[in-house]
Amino acid sequence: MQPLDFTALTAACSEIRNYWLPSRTEQVHQRDRYTISVALRTLKQRGWLEISWHPQAARICIGDPPPRTPDTFTFSQQLIHQLGGLALIGIEAIAPWERVIDLQFARRPGESPLYHVYAEIMGKYSNVILTDASNSIITAAHQVSQQQSSVRPIQTGQLYETPPKLTGPVPSVNESQERWQERVSLVPGAIKRQLLKSYSGLSAALVESMVRSANIAPEINTDSLSSEDWQRLFAQWQEWLEALKNEKFDPAWTSDGYTVMGWGGIKPAKNIQELLNRYYSDRLNEQVFAQLRHQLTQKLNNILAKLRLKGNTFSERLQQSDRADEYRQKADLLMAHLQNWEAGMKEIIIPDFETGTPIAIALQPDKNAVQNAQGLYKQHQKLKRARAAVEPLLREVNGEIEYLEQVEAAIAQIDQYQTPEDLQALEEIRDELIGQKYLEDPEYRDRSNNETKSNFHRYLTPSGFEVLIGRNNRQNDQLTFRVAGDYDLWFHAQEIPGSHVLLRLEPGAVPEETDLQFTANLASYYSRARQSDQVPVVYTQPKYVYKPKGAKPGIAIYKQERIIWGKPQLMLNGQ
Repeated sequence: MQPLDFTALTAACSEIRNYWLPSRTEQVHQRDRYTISVALRTLKQRGWLEISWHPQAARICIGDPPPRTPDTFTFSQQLIHQLGGLALIGIEAIAPWERVIDLQFARRPGESPLYHVYAEIMGKYSNVILTDASNSIITAAHQVSQQQSSVRPIQTGQLYETPPKLTGPVPSVNESQERWQERVSLVPGAIKRQLLKSYSGLSAALVESMVRSANIAPEINTDSLSSEDWQRLFAQWQEWLEALKNEKFDPAWTSDGYTVMGWGGIKPAKNIQELLNRYYSDRLNEQVFAQLRHQLTQKLNNILAKLRLKGNTFSERLQQSDRADEYRQKADLLMAHLQNWEAGMKEIIIPDFETGTPIAIALQPDKNAVQNAQGLYKQHQKLKRARAAVEPLLREVNGEIEYLEQVEAAIAQIDQYQTPEDLQALEEIRDELIGQKYLEDPEYRDRSNNETKSNFHRYLTPSGFEVLIGRNNRQNDQLTFRVAGDYDLWFHAQEIPGSHVLLRLEPGAVPEETDLQFTANLASYYSRARQSDQVPVVYTQPKYVYKPKGAKPGIAIYKQERIIWGKPQLMLNGQ
C-alpha cells in the first residue's frame, strides 16, 4: 500500500484549508480502532474529516460519512466532549518537512486555539493526540508508556513533545543543480535509492514517479546518467519543489496507486480528498475482504465436511435398516421349519416361501431354533426403530447442507473486491452465519432490523426490462419476498445453489423470448453451475414462491414453474 508521504499530506492539507476553514465541529465518530471522522460544517457545506493512525494507511482527508453503528470507543467520546461546538480555525504542519499536522480549535475564528489535535502521519508510528492550549496531553489514540519508549512517551497529563527532528538534508528550491547532483552522485548507486538516501521528505512512490517522468529507469546507476539525464531529472525535482511552495498539485490515478503531481497519471481525480479517500478506503477494504472471504470459506468447508460425514453415517445406518425385512423373513422361515433344526447347528439352509430358492440362515449354536428366531425378530425391530430415528436426523443434516451450499455459492460469486458493495455483501453473509449460530463473534451487533441499502446486481434485458439478482441469502429473501411485484417473474437454477433472480415487469408488459433467455442465462451464471454449458432454470410468478415455516435464509419452494435452459457461458463471454 502506498503510504501518505509529505507531498500528498501537504496537498491534502492545502485543499482542506482552502475549502473547509473555518468550520464548526458538530460530531466525532470513531469508525474503528484506527480512524475517527469529524463532522465539519461551513457556511456552504457539511462533510467528514477523516483522520487515521492506521499503521499502513495513516491519512487525513475529507472522507465518507461513518456507518450508523453505535460508537463505543472512549477516544472519540473524549474528543467530542472537548471539541464539540468549537471551530476548526487552522491546519498547519508543526515544522517544515514534518508529517505532523496541528489542527487548531477555538470558540470562533480569530481567537486563540483552546485545543490542538496533532495528527502524526508516520507509518507504524502514527498517532492522534489531543492537547489543551498549553500543550498538555488530554488524550491520545495510542498511549506510549515510559517502558515502551524512553525517548518519547505519550501519556495523559504530560506535555506534548514533537517527534525527533529529521537528521538528513532537506530539499531546497534554491539549491543549484551542481550541488544537488554532487550530493546525489557522491556515492554511486541506483538513482532512486540515492535520492532517497540523500534527502529527507521523500517517499519511494514519489521518487519512482519523478524519475520515470524524466524518462529514466529508477534502477539505473548514477554513473550511467548523461548530463541530459541529470538536467531532465533536476527539472522534475524543481517542478516538485515549486508545487510544494505554491501549493499547486495535479491529483491523478496511476497504474498502481496515485500521484498528486500528475506524474504517471492515467486518469485525473476530481480532487485530492476524493483521491486519497477512495485509494485508502479501497485498499483497506481489499484487505478486509480477502481476510473475511478466506475465513468464511475455511469455516464453511470445515462445517460442510463434518455435516457430509454425518450424513454419510446416517445414510449407512438407513441402508442397514433396509435389511430389517430380511431378518423378519429369515425368522419366519426358521419358525416354519423348526423340525429341520439340530442342536449345535451354526447354519441352516431353508427354501424361500415364494421362490423356493435356498436361503442360508446363520445360527447361534448355543441357542435353539426358537431362540434364534426370536433374536432375528429383535434385530428386525431394532432396525425398524433405527429408521424412524435416523430419517429425521438425515433430513435435518441434508437441510443444513443445502443451506450452507447456498451460502457457499454466494461467496463463490463474490470472488474479488471491486466496490464497497462487494465487502458489504460479504459482511452480510458473515452476519447471517453469526445469526444462524454457525459463527461466533463477541463484537457482533444484530443489524437484522436495520435498513441497509440493497446492492443487488442489476442488468437490462434486450427489451430494456430490469433484472435484479441477490448477492447473498439476505438479499435473496428481500428480493423474493419484499421487492418482487405481482407482475414480475422469479428465476432460479433448478435444484442448484444460486441467486434468486427477478425480472421486473410493468403491468401489461410481456417479455420477449430473448428477455426470458437473457434472464435465465443470468440465473445460471449466478449459480454453482456457472461453468456448465447448459443449466436448467425454473421461473414462475413471485406469488407461487414460498418460504417454508422455520426455513433458513435464502431457502424457498415454488410451484407452477416452467423450465428454460440457461447458458452461463454466454455471460462469461460478456454476451
